[in-house]
Amino acid sequence: MLRLTRGNLVIDEKKPRRRPRSDGQRNREHLLGVAKTAFTAGELDIPLDEIARRAGVGIGTLYRHFPNRDALIEAVYRAELDRLADAAPALAAQYPPVEALRAWMLLFVDYIAAKHVIAPALNGLVEGTSALYAQSGMILQNAIDRLVESAVASGDFKAEIEPLDLLRALAGVSNFSAGPGWETSAKRLVDILIAGSRV
Repeated sequence: MLRLTRGNLVIDEKKPRRRPRSDGQRNREHLLGVAKTAFTAGELDIPLDEIARRAGVGIGTLYRHFPNRDALIEAVYRAELDRLADAAPALAAQYPPVEALRAWMLLFVDYIAAKHVIAPALNGLVEGTSALYAQSGMILQNAIDRLVESAVASGDFKAEIEPLDLLRALAGVSNFSAGPGWETSAKRLVDILIAGSRV
């Protein structure tokens, strides 16, 4: 706040307090969590006002973060992708290289499961999914490349292992047996792939 005193400009240090940005971020993350839960439970056509109600916020708050259904669906997918990408360095810092890679691959199975469920909604995006999927491919490739490089550098993994082959194997089992229980098969495959890749 500014005020004039006998021709001199005086600055009053007191400023109006702004609402912390963390509140908005928490609302966004909560809305994404509620939407993901609904989508993965098969409620792909859930009304946006119902998502807002379940999240305990007003519809205006939802629209501030996600101006339409497409924006929300895409944001749910990107949040899952970001979670997977962020997990790679976190796991690498917490576990030995092979254990970090195994934990990340198990998370990748969960990511595939979520993607399968929301795929019909994703495929309905007005702007299409080609750019979205291309970007996700690069993010996943970078994450697993680093984890495999660490496992090779530790002397525990064969040098000729192709990181992308590990992802293809897991994605393949999800497409081959997409019925109930495929995640269990895919998670068993993680251990088979890890064992086969060891020196």
